[in-house]
Amino acid sequence: MRSFTIVFRAVLSGLAFLPFEAYSYLKESSAPRRSFKIIISIVTLALVIGFISLSNWEAETLKAKIKFDIGGPFGTVHGSFSGLKTTIVFNENDLAGSSILASIQAATIGTGIGLRNRDLRDKEEWLNSKKYPMISFHSVKIEKTGTGYKAIGNLMMKNTTKAVEIPFTFNANGNSGLFKGRFDIKRSDFNVGKEGGSVAAIMTITLEVPVKK
Repeated sequence: MRSFTIVFRAVLSGLAFLPFEAYSYLKESSAPRRSFKIIISIVTLALVIGFISLSNWEAETLKAKIKFDIGGPFGTVHGSFSGLKTTIVFNENDLAGSSILASIQAATIGTGIGLRNRDLRDKEEWLNSKKYPMISFHSVKIEKTGTGYKAIGNLMMKNTTKAVEIPFTFNANGNSGLFKGRFDIKRSDFNVGKEGGSVAAIMTITLEVPVKK
């Protein structure tokens, strides 16, 4: 019965409980010490294999595109960020076990105009990248949608965290793939700029992140 419990809990938790259950079981039994070491080694190996079996994708950060568009006093401002860092575990057949963590450096903002870049980067009204160097996102759930997927999670900017949903698509080609996403945020939710004025309230962010295994 105890051995069935070990296997059952391992299946439910992706092998996370397996070493601890095995240790407890063997400690209580009269198994020889050598057998104890062998079985623990096998259990540990099974745990490692279980985690490796997930689809772990490494972002090709130099090729990644993180862009934004927002209405300004003289038309739409097109900008971008760089310095992407990610931890992506994505398996189309195991969305419950999938997750996305990502961050960019606020100081890398670029809009094509140096003076505007400096104001956006340095002023407290905007990003103040020295005080708030990172913009980050971590998913809490990934769901299938009619057009692809949706990452539901928390976006942090200027030490303010808000729940967001990021619709995205993923196309795999062997050991490489491409994530594409697009979503809107309200800048005032993150204390970026002042309410009203000549700058639009909504910013659109587009993502294009090539990955490899």
